[in-house]
Amino acid sequence: MVKVRDDRPIDSDGKVDIFSWINSLKKAEALDDVEKKELVAACQYANEVESLPGDKITGWGEGYSTFSAGLDMAEILVELQLDKDSLIAAVLYRSVRENKLSLKEVKKQFGKIVAKLIDGVLKMAAISSISNHSSGDVFGKKSVEQADTVRKMLVAMIDDVRVALIKLAERTCAIRAVKKAPKEKRVRISREVFDVYAPLAHRLGIGHIKWELEDLSFRYLQPYDYKYIAKLLDERRVDRQTYIEGVIAILTNALKQEKIELADISGRAKHIYSIWRKMRRKKISFSEVYDIRAVRIILQSEADCYRTLGVVHALWRNIPNEFDDYIANPKENGYRSLHTAVKGPANKELEIQIRTREMHEEAEYGVCAHWRYKKSDKDANSIGYEQKIEWLREVLEWHDEIGGTPWEEALPRGVEQDRIYVFTPDGHVIDLPENATPVDFAFRIHSDIGLRCKGAKVNGRIVPLNSTLKTADQVEIVTGNREAPSRDWLNLSFGYITTSRARSRLQSWFRQLDRDQNIVDGRALLDREFMRLGVKDIDYQQLANTLKVQTLDNLYAAVSTGDLSVERIINVAQRLFKNEKESKPVVSMVGRAARDANDDGPDVYIDGVGNLVSYIAQCCQPIPGDRIGGYITLGRGVSIHRQDCPNLLQLAVEEPERIIKVDWAEKPEQFYSVDIELEAFDRHGLLSDITSLLDRDKINISSMRSESDKAKNTVDMSLRVEIANFEDLSRILARLGQLPNVISACRKS
Repeated sequence: MVKVRDDRPIDSDGKVDIFSWINSLKKAEALDDVEKKELVAACQYANEVESLPGDKITGWGEGYSTFSAGLDMAEILVELQLDKDSLIAAVLYRSVRENKLSLKEVKKQFGKIVAKLIDGVLKMAAISSISNHSSGDVFGKKSVEQADTVRKMLVAMIDDVRVALIKLAERTCAIRAVKKAPKEKRVRISREVFDVYAPLAHRLGIGHIKWELEDLSFRYLQPYDYKYIAKLLDERRVDRQTYIEGVIAILTNALKQEKIELADISGRAKHIYSIWRKMRRKKISFSEVYDIRAVRIILQSEADCYRTLGVVHALWRNIPNEFDDYIANPKENGYRSLHTAVKGPANKELEIQIRTREMHEEAEYGVCAHWRYKKSDKDANSIGYEQKIEWLREVLEWHDEIGGTPWEEALPRGVEQDRIYVFTPDGHVIDLPENATPVDFAFRIHSDIGLRCKGAKVNGRIVPLNSTLKTADQVEIVTGNREAPSRDWLNLSFGYITTSRARSRLQSWFRQLDRDQNIVDGRALLDREFMRLGVKDIDYQQLANTLKVQTLDNLYAAVSTGDLSVERIINVAQRLFKNEKESKPVVSMVGRAARDANDDGPDVYIDGVGNLVSYIAQCCQPIPGDRIGGYITLGRGVSIHRQDCPNLLQLAVEEPERIIKVDWAEKPEQFYSVDIELEAFDRHGLLSDITSLLDRDKINISSMRSESDKAKNTVDMSLRVEIANFEDLSRILARLGQLPNVISACRKS
């Protein structure tokens, strides 16, 4: 027989009377009859699968079953007024986790929403099995920093806030049940709850769960301190209760005289962990913690809150620097209330909280007090529902980013990057920018790991080094015996790195190499790239002059070390190709312009003038990225100069009225047909991979031809694609060349 809690209604067979249990739950009236029947069906199903083979919930107390765990979770979520799908997911979750029930069965019996919720909670549970917090004092700096990253990872994983609430309910049940578990088990669960889930409950604004999680985890992590404070509280409980009753009588009478309508007034229990934290932070004794005696006043309106504050301060002298107006200035998680501390009757310190009923609901139930979950697909598609989801995501977003990391230093002040959170093999969490790769991960761990990186495994499978990582991936770097990074990693077209940290470490390493070798490698790199692009007879000396690197050797060395990117070189080379009869730059492409080629002038926008004729000045030859200015000539339109061009500076002195503000603009839609030749070992799905890649980059294919050689098992393909410039062509050729089985991809000469 499944052991059940003593206070649940039991039928004649000694089992939980599910109908009576549901009707006995507070706030269960929010469910209609149909929803209650579905919840009953889920409970009965969970009870039936309890007898099936599967793991028990070890360490949760003797006789604690997946079924009773599900009921406990549901009771917590009913208090939060979650919807029917969330309650069903809670009832079935432990059965799925203990392998008594599959997600496929859940989806079939109770729908895809319930299955998706359970799947989300299972993904969050992966943190429990993988994450390995730092050993030692849970309140130490190293542990806190690691836990902070884990909390951010949890938030990044949550697409539906109900997933977080179900997981909070599950962890609350877990820590309630470990009282008789082995010490190691108690400490492990308590550490996880304290570091991750209590702060998450705080972030969601669910005060009563946060306080319970903090107190229970504190009980097992710091048992001596917990017992010491609990004993002091218990010794003075009767005196404190008598004192609070007297305060309540005084306040009730004073508010009645002022005709302020009370909704509720009561003594507020002070939580053991918060007392310990205040004693430690302020270095005071237990007797000096003034808010052990506390009263909470709940009123009808915000105006009454401030009137009541005046009444309190008229009755008793307030303690300086102990007043907080969280109504005018709510906390990050939306908490609102007035807090004041006064010298109450008998000159004893007393804390008083003043709030409306709505504020109290928000403080206790957080995001759950703001809105109800969707009842239908129609509601889910409404603008209001989407706005609520967006609001929740804003609430969930962490603002206390870890300081001092290179990615923050590289960003303009006030700009934030989206982050992903991935695991190291030993379970530590590493945060990276969105679209980061295994190479970025390797350099984030340590420069030596990045420089010796030879391969990578993600979730146990070997992947290319330019693969995109996702939150919750577990990444393992395969290293060689010596440092041997590839120069291709610095080529943006190949997509090996996205972080400034990885790029700066690579550049520093290549700069330390022999200069002669860098010159040779740089020349080879440029030759290979231009050959791939089908560009011949490049005047490297003209490139060096334009880039102001003085000599060819300097050009090659700068390319080799990454000080000049290949993309930058291609961009400059593109603008240096000139039509002998015209002064404006043109794109040198094989074939004809494919569609809407608008060649009326260079790619600039003239602020406040319109589309005047313009051209690039030959004296300084600015390129996109340079800060530029314009000069109105007589009869030739506007000449475009770099802002530091001596000629422009002189003209600004002599004829300032002809100087105008100009800036680079987006290039008009202009595409050119380019023929690409591709050689590969034939395989199933090759054509699909090629077309999918081009489709993702929004590259149009105007024609395609392929010819197979059965004897060699190879295929030669010719594609005509429409691109805008050399940079796009370089990127596409690089990505095509990285597809499995592709031998080469280049522009047709």
